[in-house]
Amino acid sequence: MERRNLGGLACSAIGFGCMGLSQAYGPADDDASVAAIRAAIDAGVTLLDTAMSYGGGHNERLVGRAIEGRRDEVTLATKFGIVRGDEGVRLDAHPDRVAGYCDASLKRLGVDVIDLYYLHRVDPSVPLADTIGAMALLVDSGKVRFIGLSEVSPEQIAEAAAVHPIAAVEFEWSLSWREPEDDVVPAARTAGAGLVPYSPLGRGLLTGKLPAGPFEAGDFRAADGRFAGEALDRNLTLVAELTRIARRLGVTTGQLALAWLLAQGPEVVPIPGTRNSARVTENAAAADIVLSPADLAALEAAAPREAWTGDRRSFAAHGTARTAT
Repeated sequence: MERRNLGGLACSAIGFGCMGLSQAYGPADDDASVAAIRAAIDAGVTLLDTAMSYGGGHNERLVGRAIEGRRDEVTLATKFGIVRGDEGVRLDAHPDRVAGYCDASLKRLGVDVIDLYYLHRVDPSVPLADTIGAMALLVDSGKVRFIGLSEVSPEQIAEAAAVHPIAAVEFEWSLSWREPEDDVVPAARTAGAGLVPYSPLGRGLLTGKLPAGPFEAGDFRAADGRFAGEALDRNLTLVAELTRIARRLGVTTGQLALAWLLAQGPEVVPIPGTRNSARVTENAAAADIVLSPADLAALEAAAPREAWTGDRRSFAAHGTARTAT
């Protein structure tokens, strides 16, 4: 697979987002999840993205199990800052506790160093510069190689980069959610950071294979305005146009959506997630697709940014409805 660079950190052009193996999309089978991660590695995917909050530590332990004996084949990214426990979900990025969170992640993952350590969300109760300073100490100690930011504003990117180089900025970005292009994308590029889009397949919308009927219990798309009523109908009409283009190009709709993101710049590394090993291989193959200027123009004409409908529901730098994920 093509290799790309996230602020000095080399990794595969397409990564693997592990969140859905532990939360947000209903019940999952651990054995199938481990198989999916290993299928990603077999397909040339090196960047594995997890977080201490995903499943309250379950996800990191799952990744650790999947990479046992294969540590040298992967680039591990994990996050801290969202704490999930019996009392609910809260933010905590206090500099006095950053090292402890890192040590706990290292133990769950079963590794000695984290390749890319993200601040999952900015903690409004402490200065961002203090949190980044504590993360920088982890780099100095050899526990972390590079640091990144997740769901931040342009001002926060600049503030963090003034303390320590930022290798990557992670945020939701896809053909169906393009608001970050206005501010976060240029700010991250100015800071010299790579761009890591999560939900690059629009939380399944852009695959053209949404499940029929209501979502399973525990699937957070049930509360996402893009997946209900008239908004969903309008969005599916756009997906049908993307599918038409994909068939003409001899690729799947999901592969087309990933190829579009890859075409946005050499520092873009999307991290699609799936529990299906065959779908993992399909997603990885999107790295081989090169879209021409004419293809990109056709996509823009068929599914322009302003045509997508529904508010995004995530704890994010964009939008007003925010719940930690």
